[in-house]
Order: sequence, then C-alpha cells, then structure tokens
Amino acid sequence: MGLKDTLRDRFDGMTATQQKAARFVLEHPNDVVTASMRTVSARVGIPPATLVRFAQLLGFDGWPELKAALVQDMGLGSEPYAHKARSLVDRARDGGGLAGEIFAVHHQNLDATEHANGDALPRAAALLEKARAVHVAGFRACHPVAYSLMYVYRLFRDSVHLLDGMGGSLEMQLRALHKVDAVVVISFSPYSREAIAVARQAREAGCQVLALTDSPASPLALLANEVLLFSTQSPSFFPSIAGAQALSEALLGLLVSRAGKPGIGRIESAEAQLFATGAYLPPAPSP
Repeated sequence: MGLKDTLRDRFDGMTATQQKAARFVLEHPNDVVTASMRTVSARVGIPPATLVRFAQLLGFDGWPELKAALVQDMGLGSEPYAHKARSLVDRARDGGGLAGEIFAVHHQNLDATEHANGDALPRAAALLEKARAVHVAGFRACHPVAYSLMYVYRLFRDSVHLLDGMGGSLEMQLRALHKVDAVVVISFSPYSREAIAVARQAREAGCQVLALTDSPASPLALLANEVLLFSTQSPSFFPSIAGAQALSEALLGLLVSRAGKPGIGRIESAEAQLFATGAYLPPAPSP
C-alpha cells in the first residue's frame, strides 16, 4: 500500500490536526516533495515538530522519510547513480555489448517519446507562438537541451531568452518574466531545485508554462499549462537525455514549419550574419 492509500485508509481515525496534515499531503504532493518541512509547516499552519510526529505516526523515522515515500508513490524515484555505476563494472570487458545495448535503449526512448507527444506538440507550439517572449530553463544535464532549444529558436524568433542563472543571476533573470510570456522548463528525476523555482516563479508571474519532463506526475508537470514527456531509460548509470533532445528538435521543427515565409526570411538573415561575421567558416570551394 502506498503512502496516499495509507493516508486515505487511516484518515477517519486521525485527530483534526493529523487530518489537516494528511489532507495537505494528498492535495499538494508537489509542494511536499519539493519544499522544505518549514515551508510546508507555514503553508499548512502546523508546527514542524507536529509534522515530524505525524510522519512517525505513519511508521516513518521522520519527515524526510515520508517525503521519500511520497516520491516513490508518485513514480518519481530514481536509483542512485553510484549504485547503477557499480553494476557496470563487471561489464568492463563487454564494451561492445554494453554500447550496443545503450544504443538499442536510445531507440526505444525515441519511440516512446514520439508516441507520448503526438497530440501535445501542436498545443505546445501554439502556447509558445502566443507569447510575447519565450524564456527557456534547464539546469545540469538539461542545460544543453535548453541551450540548443534557445539557440535554434532564436534563429527565427528574436524574443527567446535563456534562464541559466549565470553568475548567480537567476533571481535577476526571473524578474523579467511577465504574464504575457511563456516559460519552457526542462528537468527529469531527480528534479533540479532551480527548475522547480523557475516554474513556480513563472506561475506566480502569470506566465504560461511548458514543461519538458519525464512523468505526468513530476513536480514540473503539476505546475505546467502544457506538458511534453520524454523517456530517460538507460543501461548506463545516468539517465538518457536523447529523448529530451529529440523532443526539443521536434518542437522546433513544428515551430519553424508554422512560422512560414517570415520565419524562413529570419533564418536566412541570421545565417548570412553568421557567415559575414566569421562565426561560421565559409563553405569549401567546389572542386
């Protein structure tokens, strides 16, 4: 029995304060798994010590263990990287077989990602097209996906910006969000705190939020107006971002196809500028 089922099963036998805590966990699981205990305490109006006793009532050592159980209950758990890495050591002499298996799983990730987003991609594109500006955020392993999405989108749309927090500037960058903007946030389990912070700030600013993530129950998905899902399975120790990158490129392809001749004109202009400034090497002369 999962944590949510346990709470529902034992709810009638709880005190009023315990029911208040249980109701918050059931109705706001996203906040419970991403916020600190003190933040939850302030939100629900129950002292931290009481939340610890509530967790212990349910058989946990404390609040962190209750959060971990809720993460598993939401299907967001991830196996520790080091544990998966140890399982690869015995395969050191089987390099070719392991590499082949990784490529095979990448193919499966791409197939799963394609099938998960057929109807959602046009909605995601429409959300971005309606925005005054588009801000893109992805941290750690998701940073290259976010950067490439921003870089390519910027070739045919000027109002695309990267939220990267460079030099500790994330708070400053988030002040630029307006309710007429859209924010794209990319993350997978275990989820980046910065990504969740960006999504929350975007919602508070009234922005439309597009999440690229690995589960419909992820903290990002629960904060988003539209969700695109990618698979992260991998025989290696680290989750695969091949699906996330493919999903980003599929979204960009759809956006440029909908941009029509004006979009093509902006791409031609950007490409000419890249060659003119020397950013790109000139094409080799024909033999």
